Amino acid sequence: MSLSPFDWLIIVAYLTGCLVAGLAMRRYVRGVEDFAVAGREMNVNLGIASLAATEMGLVTIMYTAQLGFEKGLAGAMVGVLMAFAFWIVGKTGFIIGPLRSAGVITIPELFEKRFSTKVRWLAGLFVVLGGLLNMGIFLRLGGEFLVWATGMPPSWLEWVMTGLLGVVLLYTALGGMLSVLVTDYLQFLVMGVGLVVTSIIVLFHVGGLDLISGLQLAWEGQGNVKLESHPFNPFHESSLGWGYILWMLVFQVAAATTWQTVISRVLSAKNSETAKKMYRRTAFYFVGRFLIPGLWGAAAFVFFAQNGGLPEDLSSLTAMPHYLGIILPVGLIGLVIAAMLAAEMSTDSGYLLTWATVIYNDLISPCLRHPLGPKARLLLTRSLVLGIGVFLLFYGLWYELPGNAWDYLAVTGNIYLASVFTLLVAGLYWPRATTRGAYAALIMGAIGPITFLLLGKEYNIAPEVAGASAFGLAAVGMDCRFPSLHPPAHPHRRPCLDPSLDPMMLLPSAGSP
Repeated sequence: MSLSPFDWLIIVAYLTGCLVAGLAMRRYVRGVEDFAVAGREMNVNLGIASLAATEMGLVTIMYTAQLGFEKGLAGAMVGVLMAFAFWIVGKTGFIIGPLRSAGVITIPELFEKRFSTKVRWLAGLFVVLGGLLNMGIFLRLGGEFLVWATGMPPSWLEWVMTGLLGVVLLYTALGGMLSVLVTDYLQFLVMGVGLVVTSIIVLFHVGGLDLISGLQLAWEGQGNVKLESHPFNPFHESSLGWGYILWMLVFQVAAATTWQTVISRVLSAKNSETAKKMYRRTAFYFVGRFLIPGLWGAAAFVFFAQNGGLPEDLSSLTAMPHYLGIILPVGLIGLVIAAMLAAEMSTDSGYLLTWATVIYNDLISPCLRHPLGPKARLLLTRSLVLGIGVFLLFYGLWYELPGNAWDYLAVTGNIYLASVFTLLVAGLYWPRATTRGAYAALIMGAIGPITFLLLGKEYNIAPEVAGASAFGLAAVGMDCRFPSLHPPAHPHRRPCLDPSLDPMMLLPSAGSP
């Protein structure tokens, strides 16, 4: 399908509005704290919009639709687990309460207070490695959506990716978190309209409840194409299975408390109570994050199954955008594309800022003999945003996924989620945690995910095996009975279990005797 002039008008108007709003925030950026955490003045409503927008990117829509295409509505179970994890963390303040009270800019910065500067640096390295590899496929998947939804030539993909990244880089590098928060709010509104309108059209096209019967017939092998996974029971051995779901439950708790792009919203909040309210009120949104695009993917499966099967040039990843390109009328496709661009831009901007902040704050800053001045720090952080953008552009063009997109994202995130989550729990709640145990946890926690990335396709390693092993190995490493380089000053003191307190008042700093 080709876009009409009205469609292009909607898209151009939206991109222009985001760019202007983002650039307008530049004048409020006075230093790295304004740039990285918006001066810690974010309220609950803005936090909800920003968190929801950043964590609902175009890449999210692509991989959740792929889950829907391959596993039916059962794929939404991942979203249920995510919602449960965020609500529990928001209700209890587990980790996020003391983390916000510590007044840090990034998670690794806290490890310097609890363990040592070298632990902070190593943790920062794994955070950046996992984050950049995770984000590496964002532009490729976003470009795939635009190509198949609009019918533009595949040769345009690289140029579309480059142009979109350029817009995001411009306002993110200049305005930092302030620009991200403002544009996230605009993107949240546009994206919400696009998701609702598209879902209504999909349900009407597929015949409402006919989607259920179509999936059931495909599962029973009565259609043109058999669905290999149970479409409604995620616990079935042909679907996600118990092992995968248990790994996902642990993974989602770790992501809610450790994923740096999420935690950056916690650290930007006015206080820990604001952060907890933001988590509780955003929790149910994550069910829709998986269910709505999963519904589109399941509808695409039923459509192609009823029309002779999936064409050879399509895959489970590209089936959904091609399906939307078929059913959406001229004039409405522009609104949907604008909504998808909103999703892509909000995610890209938040992630670019997050990883640039970690590189400066936890990899470069600890190695400097003399701290940089405010202007130099701000310039360096902005340069890092641009450098990461260049890396993403080239990485996304050559890496071949070893499985479906969600498994890749979950396992690359696990490179640091398992180990850093273990360090956070031990550092905040276990006074016997040692610096050498922290080293061991960081290194051992990365073994499983890195093995999956390098050898997973060749040796058919299951993602849940790689992911679960990361948490197990990190816990074993943390519990290693090495002599501590910095033993606790009060070894018999009970851990701080009250998340409203600052555990840094109870736990020793890196320089304690």
